[in-house]
Amino acid sequence: MTALRGQVVKMYSRLLGSSTKRQYATIPKFVDILVNENTGVATLSINRPPVNSLNLDLIRDLNNSFKELEKSQCQGVILTSTLPSVFSAGLDITELYNPDIKRFEALWDSLQDLWITLYGLSLPTAAAINGASPAGGCLLAISCDYRVFVEGKGRLGLNETSLGLIVPKWLHDTMTNIIGHRHSEISLLRGSLYSPAEALKIGLVDELASNKEDAIGKCENYIESFAKIPLSAILATKQQSRKATISWLEENRNSDLKRFVESALQPHVQKGLGAYIQSLKKK
Repeated sequence: MTALRGQVVKMYSRLLGSSTKRQYATIPKFVDILVNENTGVATLSINRPPVNSLNLDLIRDLNNSFKELEKSQCQGVILTSTLPSVFSAGLDITELYNPDIKRFEALWDSLQDLWITLYGLSLPTAAAINGASPAGGCLLAISCDYRVFVEGKGRLGLNETSLGLIVPKWLHDTMTNIIGHRHSEISLLRGSLYSPAEALKIGLVDELASNKEDAIGKCENYIESFAKIPLSAILATKQQSRKATISWLEENRNSDLKRFVESALQPHVQKGLGAYIQSLKKK
């Protein structure tokens, strides 16, 4: 993998121009990419203020970004946020409340695509979680191979049930693969959100960091630990351990989409989403 670094830097120079801190010409406004010229590690930062909520456009931007990085043969990808205290607040609630059905279906279909891409990416991936990361934000974090959580007030977890929503099987299984069946079951039933120390204790994250820069450094160290391991071996091992989970969604995408849409459109769920949106406006 080290032998690829020179090619990686040249490739990114062509894609990004003279500076390494610019967006791809093919990637719209919600994603920033920075490449470390010494290591070939790419840092992908979500950039949709105020809370990096995942709307249809951002989800598509992220999916395209990961695919572009995979083609570039960079050494690995760190996922983080440009915001000071938020990684991602999850799915954009305004996309779920009184939705346009076609756009709602496109949102979920695109989220399925993003998860399949990131969870199965042929590169080492790490999340530098620099703040709040509920629901869809947690989805992004646990889809990466490694997680470093910045100490502080941020919370991490899949709290969909608190809004009356169902955690889909593929995401449930992703959580279970990380923290085990019992921790996962209790966490998802309660819609638990974990502090950095709590997340580390149950294995939801791998390390804690004092700040974002420290988190990115630890993520780079993790990716660098694979420098002498053939990329083909990394991919084959990842595919072996995640194949069953990914295959389930690939074979059940339509039924998964139908179930989530029907669940989200239930009157009591829509009422709860509306109340939640009103509570946010008062803050």
